[in-house]
Amino acid sequence: MIRAFEVDDTEIIVDIWAKANALAHPFHPPEYVAQVESDLRSIYLPNAETWVVCPSAEPVGFIALSGDEIGGLFLIPEMHGQGFGRALVDHAARLKGPLTVEVFERNTAGMPFYERYGFKRLSEYRHEPTGEIVIRMGMPLGD
Repeated sequence: MIRAFEVDDTEIIVDIWAKANALAHPFHPPEYVAQVESDLRSIYLPNAETWVVCPSAEPVGFIALSGDEIGGLFLIPEMHGQGFGRALVDHAARLKGPLTVEVFERNTAGMPFYERYGFKRLSEYRHEPTGEIVIRMGMPLGD
C-alpha cells in the first residue's frame, strides 16, 4: 500500500499536489502556486525522500521527507478521512522517529490533521513569499 516514489509517478504526484493544495491553501497567490509547482518537479521530488500510498494501482497521496521533517503531505481531497494520511505519517515516523512539520496557520485541512495526530506547536513565523503565518509542529518524543 505504501511504496517509494518512482520518477514515473511525477505527473500523478503533481496532480495530487495541485488538487490538495487548492483545498489546503486557497489563500496563496497564483504566481506563488505556479512557482511551487515548478519547484516540486525540479527541486522537491528529486531531492526529498518521498513515499506514495496506493490502495489500488495509482497513488492517491504522498509524503515527502527531508530527514525527520515532513516537507509535504498531500492526498487527493476525496481520500481525506480514510486513514491514508495517518498511514503515511505512521510510516515516516517508523523510518525517522519523531517528526516535525511546518503548516500554514490558515490550512484548514492540515492544521486539524496534525493536531488530531498529536503534533504540538513549537514556534511560528511569517512566511516571506506569502505573508502567511507558518506553525512549526512536532511529535512528542516517544511517540
